[in-house]
Amino acid sequence: MNWIDWDLLDEPGRCAALARPAQSRAAELREDTGRIIADVRARGDEALRELSAKYDRCALTELEVDEAEFADAEASLVPTLKAAIREAAGRIEVFHRAAAPQAVGVDTAPGVRVERMLRPIQRVGLYVPAGSAPLPSTALMLGVPARIAGCREVVLCSPARADGRCDAAVLYAARLTGVHKVFKLGGAQAIAAMAYGTVSVPKCDKLFGPGNAWVTEAKLQVSAEPEGAAIDMPAGPSEVLVIADAEANPVFVAADLLSQAEHGPDSQVILVSESASLLDRVEREVARQCADLPRAEIARQALGQSRLISVSSLAQAIEVSNRYAPEHLILQVAAPRALLAGIESAGSVFLGAWTPESVGDYCSGSNHVLPTYGHARSYSGVSVASYQKQITVQELSADGLRTIGPCTAVLAAAEQLEAHRRAVTLRLTELETTK
Repeated sequence: MNWIDWDLLDEPGRCAALARPAQSRAAELREDTGRIIADVRARGDEALRELSAKYDRCALTELEVDEAEFADAEASLVPTLKAAIREAAGRIEVFHRAAAPQAVGVDTAPGVRVERMLRPIQRVGLYVPAGSAPLPSTALMLGVPARIAGCREVVLCSPARADGRCDAAVLYAARLTGVHKVFKLGGAQAIAAMAYGTVSVPKCDKLFGPGNAWVTEAKLQVSAEPEGAAIDMPAGPSEVLVIADAEANPVFVAADLLSQAEHGPDSQVILVSESASLLDRVEREVARQCADLPRAEIARQALGQSRLISVSSLAQAIEVSNRYAPEHLILQVAAPRALLAGIESAGSVFLGAWTPESVGDYCSGSNHVLPTYGHARSYSGVSVASYQKQITVQELSADGLRTIGPCTAVLAAAEQLEAHRRAVTLRLTELETTK
């Protein structure tokens, strides 16, 4: 990990210190992804089978998971894992139900009623990765809020293994959350199938979920097409920023850093502290713990582009964090809640020594599908609201129009929109003549 003293950096140096690993959006990736999308649009299921054979090395006769495969998946899982999935789903549901948007109705003036209705997005597509590690937790994070929102049809795609089957835990989680259809598809071809539809895969209105560079690029391309699909958020590699004080436990801090570094070689972890001693102890502890990890080589690659940043105060540490806008922010300090008021941009925040980021990934109840790569400045994590449309309604009585009509007419005239003005003044005149 690279040591940096924030106070010794000029502005370009600070920009460089917080730079993310370069995302793979090279021309070749864009062009190859575009070709995959075009192929799926042109040839549908046939293209999906060929692309699955090429990229996932599996021969698919049926693209959709059938009831027998769901049953086999449930039977194959050990009871403790099934119980943990159910337990996690329960807490995710408790939080997301409590945090769901509510309908609103208010009189903004006498006789002027304005309301907000909530309507689910009718058909949504969920993507659950299964590359170096299957992610049943992502099926929970995406499926639970979709069910609470009331989406009419929920479609899920996840890559098949070489034997032509999806991960059993992913299937169990999908069925538990009420997903209607699961397809054994991965990569850009899965995104294209859900965005445009094929004979087998329904066309979806909005797509959700993380993925590799191909998946991310495909989501960006289909969201830019009028005939494509909306997406939850731009996404990039996983990341964490930890703010720790001198009293923080270096074993805990190192474990939190490594829990993100093991995601992938392009993940990034940053530790910010006013204690040089703590930075030194954590660096040594990271090396010690990393040596024993099954994914040690992946973690080491991520650590090569990670940072240890020395600051002069916790207030300065918050400034660094807001500037970086991390996907995950961990506050390993004596009074973490005291720092919350200063946090402006972060996907999810974890307070104190006993709150590892891992609990948010799995079962605290929050969502782990979060904005990365600095997009936390303007995006939020997935929630029930992500699966809903908010429709406003207004209704005026005659007295209500008398009250706000003149205001409307003045503003319309200022914008030189005469038809807008007359739509009000003609009614006001009618009201005057019928008194």
